[in-house]
Amino acid sequence: MEQLKGTGVAIITPFTTDGEVDYNAYSTLIEFYIAEGIDYLVVLGTTGETATLTKEEKQKVAETVVQINAGRLPLVIGKGGNNTAALVEEIKTSSFDGFDAILSVCPFYNRPNQEGLFQHFAAVAEASPLPILLYNVPSRTGVSIANETVVRLANTYPLIIGIKDATGDIASGKELIQSTSPDFLVISGDDESALDLVLCGGVGIISVIGGGLPRLVSKMIQLGRERKTEEAQSLLNQIRLMIGLIFKEGNPTGVKSLLKHQNKCGNELRLPLVRASEALNIEIASAFSKI
Repeated sequence: MEQLKGTGVAIITPFTTDGEVDYNAYSTLIEFYIAEGIDYLVVLGTTGETATLTKEEKQKVAETVVQINAGRLPLVIGKGGNNTAALVEEIKTSSFDGFDAILSVCPFYNRPNQEGLFQHFAAVAEASPLPILLYNVPSRTGVSIANETVVRLANTYPLIIGIKDATGDIASGKELIQSTSPDFLVISGDDESALDLVLCGGVGIISVIGGGLPRLVSKMIQLGRERKTEEAQSLLNQIRLMIGLIFKEGNPTGVKSLLKHQNKCGNELRLPLVRASEALNIEIASAFSKI
């Protein structure tokens, strides 16, 4: 899928000061990303604090983003869980109007083995009406899907078209690129190492920092895909400090602070996540002023 190459933004869920989803703020965010050259949007992923949203809120968030986007950018929706049967039922009973693909995270907490991961994603693939991106983020889930399992899934289920690899393991990512077909999308989910993966043949990134610095990240990835290594590396050096800062107190704490500094949305999160400390807010503001 050509439309999922380049830079995707893992979009936050904005909240009001009283803790409600700020549906109106999506308009500002989406127009910002379109104007700044983002290639596609990922809704209801980790950065969207999806674990704290109700079923009704998730549905309304999806509908709101589809309505505001109005077909201008490709859209990916997060659908994952650690109860395979419940996830399959959710996929079968959900509307995916306006979305182009599903991003499905490895089951978390249960810590299944590789056969369990294969069977989980096989069930998801059999239920899904849309192409699927696997999502490997072991720092959050406690388990990592092996390259051999990814290859097995890709070879068995044509709807499994790629993976968001948030491991930061470039050697493993390069091996996966070499082990899968040229059509299989290996997408970085790690801002710090994304350029390295692209230079090894990865097709782009689903980015957190791109949510706060969309033009710079989009340009960096574009240059990397064009093998303009020196120019791309220069942009990475420009944003490297900010990458470290936005993850200093967790995600999306940092990127919401950065967006608040740019007046794109509020700086509210839902427990157990909390707003950035004043010290971090100052660091982020200072770093942004120098970019």
